Amino acid sequence: MQTPISVQDKKSFIRWFLDHYQLKKRESVWILNYLVNHNELLANVHFVREVKFCSRGIVMTSQCSEEAPFRFYKNHLVTTDAEKSFHDIRLNQHEPLYLQLNFKNANQNSFYVSVLEENPYIPDEYFITKKDQDLAKQLLDKSLFTYKKDLLLTEIDQSLDEMDQKKFTKLVNQLHRLEMSNANQPKLLKQ
Repeated sequence: MQTPISVQDKKSFIRWFLDHYQLKKRESVWILNYLVNHNELLANVHFVREVKFCSRGIVMTSQCSEEAPFRFYKNHLVTTDAEKSFHDIRLNQHEPLYLQLNFKNANQNSFYVSVLEENPYIPDEYFITKKDQDLAKQLLDKSLFTYKKDLLLTEIDQSLDEMDQKKFTKLVNQLHRLEMSNANQPKLLKQ
């Protein structure tokens, strides 16, 4: 669970951002200044990535980025009208507002990353494809197989050292079953 970002940290970041970047739409500057001057409203602002999935969010872009200058998302409707979004912000001050800022090297900017929060609206499969999930499962299965096999081989060696025929036979049978079950697994990973 992520700790909440303080209003003061959000204010500091927005002020820093306005000092260092020029936004493509002047209305974006007005909105950010409005947010900085209203603590109660700023408490409901969350900086996130991929705001297009949020129930209510704004994308603002600086001059140094190729992204669209401004987008306001509300319940899957999109507008580029900053005045409409400003009106919505003023009327719905107690609702969460998600904000995405596009600027050069945003993902590498430590100040921006320090105020970023996890986007609760991103679908699980957005970043991880089915193929990625399958590969991860196979990697985990292979690791587990290798661990169990190494453990059994160590125990087999120990049973040979102890000259315990019964234990040896039992462990060799377990190893055989383990290898047979592994042979039936689909192979996407290269050995």
